[in-house]
Amino acid sequence: MPRAKLKRNADTIDLTGDSDDPNELRPTQNPQHMKTPRVSEGSTASTAAEDYLDDDDEAETDGFIQSQEALNQAFTNYVPYGTLRSKIVGVRYYTGYATIGEMVLLKREPHNPYDSNAIQVQNVHETQIGHIPRTVAAELAKYMDSQDLFIEGTVTGHKGEFDCPLDLRLYGTSDPLEQIRLKERMQSDRLPLEDYRQREKAEKQRNKELLAAQKKARSNKKIPKPTNPAEFAGNQAGGLEPDPTIEDIVDESERFNPRNVEQFVEKFGAAEEVLASMPMADQPRDLQSHLLPFQRQGLKWLLDKESPSVPATGSKDVVQLWKRDSKNQSLFTNVATHFTVREAPALASGGILADDMGLGKTVQIIALIIADRAMRSSISARTGPTLIISPLTVMSNWTGQMEHHMSKNKPLRVLVHHGPSRIKSAKDIQDVDVVVTTYGTVTTDHFGKSSKKGSSFGLSSIEWRRIVLDEGHEIRNPSSKKAAAVSALNAASRWVLTGTPIVNTLKDLYSIARFLQLSGGLDRYELFNQAIIRPVNQGDENASVILQLLMNSICLRRKKEMPFIDLKLPPLSEYVHRITFEPHEQERYDALAHEAEGTLDQYKTRRGTSGKGANATYQHLLEILLRLRQMCNHWKLCGQRLTNLMTAIETSGTVDLTPENRRTLQDLLQLSISAQEDCPVCLETLSQPVITACAHVFCSACIERVIETQHRCPMCRAELEGTEALVQPARELGEEAPMEEPVDESMSSKVEAMLHILKASHQKAGPKVVVFSQWTSFLDIVQYHLGLHGYQYTRLDGSMSVRARDVALRRFDEDEHCTILLASLAVCSVGLNLVAANTVVLSDSWWSPALEDQAVDRVHRLGQKRPTTVFRLVMEGSIEDRVIKIQQDKRKLMMLAFAEKAGKRMNSKAARLADVEKLLG
Repeated sequence: MPRAKLKRNADTIDLTGDSDDPNELRPTQNPQHMKTPRVSEGSTASTAAEDYLDDDDEAETDGFIQSQEALNQAFTNYVPYGTLRSKIVGVRYYTGYATIGEMVLLKREPHNPYDSNAIQVQNVHETQIGHIPRTVAAELAKYMDSQDLFIEGTVTGHKGEFDCPLDLRLYGTSDPLEQIRLKERMQSDRLPLEDYRQREKAEKQRNKELLAAQKKARSNKKIPKPTNPAEFAGNQAGGLEPDPTIEDIVDESERFNPRNVEQFVEKFGAAEEVLASMPMADQPRDLQSHLLPFQRQGLKWLLDKESPSVPATGSKDVVQLWKRDSKNQSLFTNVATHFTVREAPALASGGILADDMGLGKTVQIIALIIADRAMRSSISARTGPTLIISPLTVMSNWTGQMEHHMSKNKPLRVLVHHGPSRIKSAKDIQDVDVVVTTYGTVTTDHFGKSSKKGSSFGLSSIEWRRIVLDEGHEIRNPSSKKAAAVSALNAASRWVLTGTPIVNTLKDLYSIARFLQLSGGLDRYELFNQAIIRPVNQGDENASVILQLLMNSICLRRKKEMPFIDLKLPPLSEYVHRITFEPHEQERYDALAHEAEGTLDQYKTRRGTSGKGANATYQHLLEILLRLRQMCNHWKLCGQRLTNLMTAIETSGTVDLTPENRRTLQDLLQLSISAQEDCPVCLETLSQPVITACAHVFCSACIERVIETQHRCPMCRAELEGTEALVQPARELGEEAPMEEPVDESMSSKVEAMLHILKASHQKAGPKVVVFSQWTSFLDIVQYHLGLHGYQYTRLDGSMSVRARDVALRRFDEDEHCTILLASLAVCSVGLNLVAANTVVLSDSWWSPALEDQAVDRVHRLGQKRPTTVFRLVMEGSIEDRVIKIQQDKRKLMMLAFAEKAGKRMNSKAARLADVEKLLG
């Protein structure tokens, strides 16, 4: 066969050549396809999202798709076992090439006529380079087929006459029991286990130190006997001590600034002075509203990112992780995957606008549309329509904002694609500037019946000028149908608007990167995971730099507390107000804490040995943690219904769905929601969660598919005849079922402290207070005491209709005598304007701080005229004290992406178990 050597620099590899090596495999293609056309070196690999069509999911807009990529995501939590030094053979038959240090894709080829164990090696553009040697493939193929090992490949040397050096990094399960079995198999096959042995040694040392510490701690503790609670003097009206002033409350509290942990800022980020000095665009002539200076800077950045350019010759700049080769300026290398191309790579047009809530992301996008229209009109170039995709609840906001900000002389022509007013043909948008639709509509259009009938028209048939995803974290699950649907749309530019591009894990960012169509292999999950997710989670500093370089290149994030933003908002002061338990409360709390410690030890033992009963024990542990948190608010919230239900399930496997059991299952479901549990089927954060009669929690779409095919719970094999065995959350996501028992009239330390704050804030006329809590049952108790002390208040929670909510908000805004709003955190964290208040009381806290930040931002936002004070009520020495530390850790992952330092991260249940251990101290 003729040779076709690639003339490249000294660090690149010629992957052609002849060989008679028995390890080589002949290509399976016929002769005319033996030299397959090379994928354009500057192109971006296309997604296969359009292939994930499922008849059973036509009506589901929040369902999941099954794909190889979804399978690869299941390996995210795998841990390294060892590295196998190998090579690529058969390179003379294929046109693919790679450079030293480049990541490659490994694909099983079970139908290869020469070897059923064949494993292909492909570059990031999925062009085949060669094969793994036969002898190595014979050992690895069975592990890949059974999904016991996930293998990452990296080219480690120059190509020789017949082969190319390759390192194979072997990753396996992190489950303690399965690890032992896998290790034994790998030992018998003589596969490397150096990482496993190092981890095993470290784990033994940690367990030894932990046992010693627990033994010492228990020897110094005495478990108190519960006593009957005495009534507080404050039970009776007027029984409180002399009224404190708000200054007294502040003096007793600890200043707290959770959003600005300055010690974590690193040199790689966009410093505030850099953001402040960004160039400005001109005020668009047809925009009626006057842009603030930082918004004009944002407009200039948006315009520039729609026309990105590769680094100039001689430049050391890195653009979307591409840089020019230092030795050969005609070559471009991706610093994440080390993929090298001869021609200028394709760059993503667009990016992420991640400004804080309230900084005007909407008006900046409207200004972009107007400025781009004017620019193209000046050169007689036609501007295609912009597609804006948003949650249903804010869709009307876009049409209203465009009407509000636009010049009356030259308004944007807007069309809503939703419900009966859907686009029927391309003629409908011929003279339209903007189309507004929802994620649900896009998903049903893409996966619905119309897409299966060969319809020639659809949203994906249009070449949009740009696509804008509002609340872009909606697509953070890359296996979701909505993520696949929006990624399949065609557009010249793509934008994601979100204040939280990373909600839980770095996988959230991958889904956005795929939508933006980043090149260099980063639109492939296995490569994004290998280059960024896994090493960042393991504390690799180089990977952290790469992540920061990526975010600096595609993301603009300004925070409203930055001085140059100059929103002229009054100051925000946040305090942790610590409260001491009364003796009878402390006794109850300590008893629960000891029970939690014992349950944690029991769970770790069961999980590390036979695994039998581990899931039930973990659920019991979450239950006790819930009771500990509720105990911090009021002992009335701590019932025994959950314990009784778990006992019944352990006895009979399932429970009858009586009204009482249904309510208790809803409380148990709330435990998994609060703990941010993953669905056992799709291994993703719960989406539309439900709980079965056997007390297992799943995404509704996942468990419904299982029931249709198996009629059994995939966790315990209990019979599930149909979807009637599934229980929905009690109210809106995050709210527990209402209390059926009469409200307890007794006081608690936290309620008493809250009344002190309310009295202090009401000493001056005008101030209003919002009291947030995760538990509506606690709001019931607070409401009783507000009435007892003569306060006028209103309330907002998930049980109320939209009309009732509007009435409550109007009263809080307009009635000067209504000075307190009792608000459910789940309902009030988004979509509301509460600037009538200037004091916020956060009654309780949990893992993720995002909801709390958003709730506070409902009060401290544009329109607020007075200084805002926030009090976080924390019981001293309790689980709440430790939650503050965990929240700071959660923030660090988000801050890391914007050049702020953070430590190692873990994923899934292992991370939450580590958090539980921190909580129990």
